[in-house]
Amino acid sequence: MFSRSILRSFTSELRFTARSSISAAPLPQRACLHQTSWLRTTQQQSQSQSQSPNPESPLGATPRAQDTQPEIQQGSKAPSTPTSTSNTIIPQTRADVPIEKQPVAPNFDTPLEITKSLMSSLPHLAGQTPHYVVAELHARPYLLTAGDHIRLPFLMPKVKPGDILRFNRASAVGSRDFTLKGSPYVDERLFECRVRVTGTESEPLRIKEKTKRRQRHTKTAKSKHRYTIMRVMDVRVKTPEELLQEGAVVVEDTENTTKVEARS
Repeated sequence: MFSRSILRSFTSELRFTARSSISAAPLPQRACLHQTSWLRTTQQQSQSQSQSPNPESPLGATPRAQDTQPEIQQGSKAPSTPTSTSNTIIPQTRADVPIEKQPVAPNFDTPLEITKSLMSSLPHLAGQTPHYVVAELHARPYLLTAGDHIRLPFLMPKVKPGDILRFNRASAVGSRDFTLKGSPYVDERLFECRVRVTGTESEPLRIKEKTKRRQRHTKTAKSKHRYTIMRVMDVRVKTPEELLQEGAVVVEDTENTTKVEARS
């Protein structure tokens, strides 16, 4: 029994020493192979760098976007820039506005009669800008200057966005220091007030409940008002030269003649 236990312990010690020696022993052949392959790769990379100034990009790299403009060589044509195909022109003057969008010129049977006092004071009013006009529309006065936006409290029929209208009923036209008042209105041939329709607006739907005493039934009234939006394009007073070219006649002063009043 004693001999068998000694033999078992001796064999187990031999197995443990053999395993430790096998695991701790290096592999010179594999280490040499790995070292030689690393040397070969480094030599190849150094040769490729010496041959080409820029190293090759890896396979997984993506091409960079060009952030500079290409140089144009002499004799070559520059690349043509794309031109817009739209024929939209922003009107700058009255001549650029289409004929169907321009206001209709009024027709009068008798020429405009201007007194001598109005002819002498009209250049002072026409030369002082900007002008304002107190235009009346459906018995409501509107004080307007060039660039103002109007919100009419109703939906104007038979108008579209882009239409040009002319306000020809005004109770007063003036500037900073001078005012031309009418009786009751200023002649529309003395001034011009043109507006452009920009669109329409509508308020939110309003619902109002109506009830009566001793009545179980409740009525509901709905309302949704719509408005017309306009922009004042031009407000100006005509000069005496323009009025004479249009056929105005100079007459003597009377009691009911319109006069240009100067502010104190």
